[in-house]
Amino acid sequence: MNAVNEAAARARLAADDLAVRSRSDKDRALHAMADALVAATATITEANAQDVQRARDGGTSEAIIDRLRLDADRVAAMAQGLRDVAALVDPVGEVVRGYTLPNGLELRQLRVPFGVVGIIYEGRPNVTADAAGLCLKSGNAALLRGSSSALESNAAIIATLRAAAVDSGLPADVVQGVPAETRESVQDLMRARGLVDVLIPRGGANLIRSVVEGSTVPVIETGVGNCHVYVDADADLEMATQIVLNAKAQRPSVCNAAESLLVHRDVAATFLPRVLKELAAVGVTVHGDETVGAYGDVVPATEADFDTEYLSLDLAAAVVDSLDDAVAHIRRHGTGHTEAIVTASQPAAQRFVARVDAAAVVVNASTRFTDGGEFGFGAEIGISTQKLHARGPMGLTELTSTKYVVIGSGQVRS
Repeated sequence: MNAVNEAAARARLAADDLAVRSRSDKDRALHAMADALVAATATITEANAQDVQRARDGGTSEAIIDRLRLDADRVAAMAQGLRDVAALVDPVGEVVRGYTLPNGLELRQLRVPFGVVGIIYEGRPNVTADAAGLCLKSGNAALLRGSSSALESNAAIIATLRAAAVDSGLPADVVQGVPAETRESVQDLMRARGLVDVLIPRGGANLIRSVVEGSTVPVIETGVGNCHVYVDADADLEMATQIVLNAKAQRPSVCNAAESLLVHRDVAATFLPRVLKELAAVGVTVHGDETVGAYGDVVPATEADFDTEYLSLDLAAAVVDSLDDAVAHIRRHGTGHTEAIVTASQPAAQRFVARVDAAAVVVNASTRFTDGGEFGFGAEIGISTQKLHARGPMGLTELTSTKYVVIGSGQVRS
């Protein structure tokens, strides 16, 4: 067996142990892990500094380095995320539905863990703690394959989590790192059908596509975020300005940041000079169509700009003639992640919500709210843009399957 299969076999044993553990057992481990992360802040940030320096030496963009970087506040946030997960209701054993059949059989559909969950992710080492915590609380053993760019950070975090698991009475192998030095481990993880129950990719379009297309293990697809903000003819333009600024510039390197702005022609002459000035003031480069360019200093937009998830202080912008044209634009260029409308018109909001096909549709608020923590799920494992099993921010419930329990008193089928 290769190293990945060996790790998966150990994870299976750990998952079998974890499946029968009580909520108090799991919550105790989560709190121990949170405390251990805080205690190991210096070790983790020192390891992260090595990754950051290596990324800078390699010419990595500052937007990507921001996703990679850890400091004491971010480590504390990782720990708080684990405590937040501990405070959530345990989904394992929940009765989804139950009733008694006419023949007297008692039927119950219960939530159960997947078993072994593999997660392939890029850049952000905070995902290591989030994923481990969510998997543990939902009764799953986690196989974590982070990127080589975060090699030292992930190793330090995983070692800390494993030691805390043992200290709290759980097997260390409820959390394992998969070797990240070569791409072979990704291929091995994708082919570990029968050992790994489900695979979740988190990262750029190329990573997600390669896992979806090449995996023999069932995949829950998390998608890239080409998110739009559409400013309707009936929008409050001050509100729209603040929403656009927040959606684009509050943290541009994440998947729920806005990448495209659509403005109804009726308000373009009033809104665009204002919003372009505000965007320029915070360093945003606007890639605008010809109409947008008439109202400010923009880079002429190409068709490719409207398909781009920038993850930087760049924004594609266009003027549309109607709400329906905005929806058509989103259908051509959107990735099904998060789409927002700013409008004072209830009929316009309802039409937008009904016609836009995305994991999250936001009315009069920033796209940045599409997040497991903001939705009250605790930490999230990712944001699914597929339509089967899970869609949108994936919390504890989305990391479970179900099984039917049938209780009889001697019934046989005639």
